[in-house]
Amino acid sequence: MTTKLKSAVIGTGAISKEHLSFLSKSEHVHLAAVCDLSKASAKYAAQRFGAESSYTDYRRMLFETTPDVVHILTPPHTHKQIAKDCLEAGVNVFCEKPIAPTYDEFQELVNLAKSQNLWLIENQNYCFNEKILVIKKLVDDGILGKVQEVEVRIALPVRNGGVFADENLPNPIHQLPAGVVHDFITHLCSLVVRFIPDFQQVNAAWNNHGGGELFKYDDLDAIAIGNSAHARIRFTSHALPSSFSVIVRGSAGYAETDLFQPYLRCVIPRAGELLSPLINHFVNGYDLISSTFINFRNKVMQKTPYEGLHRLLDSTYTALIDGKTPPISFEDMERTNRLVNQLLLETGRF
Repeated sequence: MTTKLKSAVIGTGAISKEHLSFLSKSEHVHLAAVCDLSKASAKYAAQRFGAESSYTDYRRMLFETTPDVVHILTPPHTHKQIAKDCLEAGVNVFCEKPIAPTYDEFQELVNLAKSQNLWLIENQNYCFNEKILVIKKLVDDGILGKVQEVEVRIALPVRNGGVFADENLPNPIHQLPAGVVHDFITHLCSLVVRFIPDFQQVNAAWNNHGGGELFKYDDLDAIAIGNSAHARIRFTSHALPSSFSVIVRGSAGYAETDLFQPYLRCVIPRAGELLSPLINHFVNGYDLISSTFINFRNKVMQKTPYEGLHRLLDSTYTALIDGKTPPISFEDMERTNRLVNQLLLETGRF
């Protein structure tokens, strides 16, 4: 018989669809409950994804359903208290990013999880997207050589309408230390530390180029240096089109992708110095053409850039059942949140 873990979800916002679609179908999961402050939203989500019950009080849900794993999908400013309550109730936690507003609060939660012999896992789903896994394998196999540079860049017009731009109903994300950029900074940093684990020097330029009082920042440009390896971390709301690009450069070659419109461009030694450029052009050209059709199909099938989330969740539940370390370990989260903290320090500002 397949072992199943009893799961519950707190928060039925937009991201909950990605979590619940996995939980409702996984052979490793028994979806016990869904909770939201909106009774109608909680009931609808429970009915749509086959949860046994719905709640508006997560503490009552924890007491009555005794889940093994809780997914916290509420706004970031609520994460710490909910995660604390779940851990103190003896429940493993899978939490959306950022797991806590500050590095000290993150460490507090990690220490609590360890003291309870439980797992606290931050969602770093983009590290498990197909193209990132391919690039990581190229690095692990030594094909790119020793990693020398990593560049991760997000371009999103967050000021042009949407949930972040409503001045009459300001999103609580604006109250985080990095404002709206804080909603994306975990993804930026988690991808960087996958390839360069530690940094001795981090300098960041934070700007509000669009002005006004609603946005704390709408632009980040940072350099991180770890021995001989360098990383550039970039967020802009003023450059189009929207993109999420990742470039990893090694001593032997480089690979790049865009997670919003996935492709893989890989420039490596293939058949000697004379033929390598031609073969790289041919192989990469073929991949770009293939990616065009695949991305069109994904648009039609409504496949989102969150494709790595289901892969991450499946590996996480398998690890929890087998008593092994999840794919996002405490060390992974520590490196990511430490880099986020380094970016926010006033001493490192340009």
